[in-house]
Amino acid sequence: MDRLVEYFISLVEIDSESKNEKRVAEKIANDLSEMGAEVIFDHAHHATQGNVGNLIANFKGKINKTPLLLCAHTDTVKPGIGVKAIIEDGYIRTDGSTILGSDDKAGIAQIVEAIRRLDEEGVEHAPIQVLFTISEEIGLLGAKNLDYSLIDAKVGFALDWHGVCSIVTHAPSLNIFEIVVTGKEAHAGGSPEKGINAIQVTGEAIGKLKLGRIDFETTANIGNIKGGLAHNIVPKECFVSGEVRSHDEVKLEKITQEIITTFKDVASKYEVEVDSEVIKAHAHAHVLNDFAALKISEEEEIVKIAENAARNLGLEPAIETGGGGSDANVFAKHGLIVPIIGTGMNDVHSTHENIKIEDLENVTRWVVEIIKEYSKK
Repeated sequence: MDRLVEYFISLVEIDSESKNEKRVAEKIANDLSEMGAEVIFDHAHHATQGNVGNLIANFKGKINKTPLLLCAHTDTVKPGIGVKAIIEDGYIRTDGSTILGSDDKAGIAQIVEAIRRLDEEGVEHAPIQVLFTISEEIGLLGAKNLDYSLIDAKVGFALDWHGVCSIVTHAPSLNIFEIVVTGKEAHAGGSPEKGINAIQVTGEAIGKLKLGRIDFETTANIGNIKGGLAHNIVPKECFVSGEVRSHDEVKLEKITQEIITTFKDVASKYEVEVDSEVIKAHAHAHVLNDFAALKISEEEEIVKIAENAARNLGLEPAIETGGGGSDANVFAKHGLIVPIIGTGMNDVHSTHENIKIEDLENVTRWVVEIIKEYSKK
C-alpha cells in the first residue's frame, strides 16, 4: 500500500491541466516500459492542440484471449498547478489551494499498481491494453481523436467514477448550445430608447427556463453569459452557452429546442424604431451533440466479471447510472463495451477533493481481481 500511495502522490504532484500533460504521460510511459509493456503514443494532440497524444501500452499476457482494456485520463481540471498532497486522518488531500487530481490519477495509479502486483505474484493473465487518454476534462477530446486502429480490445473498464465497487452502465447524452442574442447599441444616458438591451432580452429568456434537474434522467444548465462593452452603452450582443443532458434522446432534443425557442420568442417581442426604420432583436442558436448516451446491459459478461471480482474480495458491487459523460461514451460509438468503475475519489472538480487511502487500496485489489476473473472466462 505504501508504494501505491507514493506512486499516486508522485502523479498528482506533476502539473497536468488539460493540454499540458506531457510530463506526467512521459513518466507513466517510462514506468510501463520498465514493467515490460510496449508503449506508444498516437497523434491525437495534433487535433486537440495539446502537447502529447494518447498513451497506449500493451502487456502481452500468457493466456490466448482478446486484450482487456483498462482506461483512465491524464489531464486534470483547474486549479491544478503546484499540487502538494497531504496525508491526514487516512485521507490524501491538498491544502485547499488546488484540486488534488485523483480525477483521474487515482485510476492511473490503481491500474499501474494492479499490473505490478500481478507480475510480482507470477499470475498468468490475458493480454492487457492500457489506455491513458488526454484532454478528457474539456470535452473527451482524447477519446474523440484516438487512433482506434491501435486498439485491439473489445471490452474493458474506464476508471473514472467515485464510489468503491461502483459500476456505471448508463450515462447521458449531451447537447451543448450557444446562443447569440442581438439587439441594438445606443448611448445609455443620451438615447437609451433608441437601443435594445441584449442582456435584458437574455435575462428575460433565462427567467422563463426551467434549469437544473428537469426529471430523473434529464438536466439543463446555463453555464456562461457574456455581453456588453461598457456601462454607458446599451449592449448590442449577449452570448450564452449551456447544456442539456438526458438518458432519453427524445427528451434531450425536446428540452434543447424548448430553450432555443424561448430565446427566439422573447427576442421577437423587442423592437425599436430609429429614423423610420424598425429594428428587431433576434436570437441565433448553434447546437452540438457532444457525445451520445452510454447504455450497457447489466447482463453483459464484462459487467458480471466486475461484480464477481468484487464479491471475491468480500465487497458488494453496485450498478449505477451516471449523470456525467466520460471516455466510455465515446468508446461505445466505436463498438467498445466499457463500463465505468469507481476509484474512490471524492469532491472532484473542487479544492476539497480527496481520496481515502483504504479506498485507493481496495479499488487496486478490485482491479487485480477483475483481471484474474477476465483471464478465467
